Amino acid sequence: MPSEFEIIRRYFDRPAASALLGVGDDAALVAARPGMQLAVSTDLLLEGRHFRAGTDPRKLGHKALAVNLSDMAAMGATPRWATLAIALPAADEAWLAAFADGLFALAARYGTELVGGDTTRGALAICITILGEVPAGAALLRSGARVGDDIWVSGELGGAALALVHPEIAAAAARLDQPEPRVALGERLRGVASAAIDVSDGFAQDLGHILERSACGARVDYGRLPRAAAFAGLADATLERDCVLGGGDDYELLFTAPPSARDAIEAIARDLGLALTGVGSVVPGDAMLDLRDAAGRTIAPARGFDHFAP
Repeated sequence: MPSEFEIIRRYFDRPAASALLGVGDDAALVAARPGMQLAVSTDLLLEGRHFRAGTDPRKLGHKALAVNLSDMAAMGATPRWATLAIALPAADEAWLAAFADGLFALAARYGTELVGGDTTRGALAICITILGEVPAGAALLRSGARVGDDIWVSGELGGAALALVHPEIAAAAARLDQPEPRVALGERLRGVASAAIDVSDGFAQDLGHILERSACGARVDYGRLPRAAAFAGLADATLERDCVLGGGDDYELLFTAPPSARDAIEAIARDLGLALTGVGSVVPGDAMLDLRDAAGRTIAPARGFDHFAP
């Protein structure tokens, strides 16, 4: 069985390309390029809470980094460096090799370097801290929405939550286990969107964070929300509503933009080959979501994910 330091050398040590100093010392050294600010985010994944026991380790390596890349996308930042702290119940070499393959395959796609971290024995837990760059003053914030702005969402909603109920639906399972971070979209939205967030805890709850920070309300047409195609064959309106409004782990971008940006947003959608759907508007008033069905009737938003909810 490999030692802690052999695990690091064998599975996680890679030559530093853009970092001044990577794995091997007490700390990494990085430097933002001129005119750039650093964006920093951390996510912790626990077995049995964020992923199921027995999850394919390669897919888990992908997801562990994807959720951090999604945070960079929501800020309009370009991901650059990451650190990994991982607790392992045992030094299973086949598991480690697959996990590392999944993590580094996604990291290579987005030019992200692993520059440090820690390993220990314990219940399986994965914590990644990511650093990205964004031009000074250009970060997308939750606080920028303004009355009259359109509300947009990328891709489809509800697929990851659907997989928890119907794991046999392959497309839904892929959304849960291997989410696609919208990094390119986040970069393109700089100077276009007024506010942004990634949908990690549910559409309604995450939109609520924008409304709270921006001190405004929202009116959304439920029928316009893009949803996973698999719902059409299930004919379960309650499940669909709960997943689309309250389901977490979609990692799509939810953003606001002035009506004058509609042509630019449609051009971005065409360039990226990614559906961007206008679903409502920002309205004056308290930080509340006014959600309506096709007949104009009010719909109570589904509750999103909360680690400490009773």
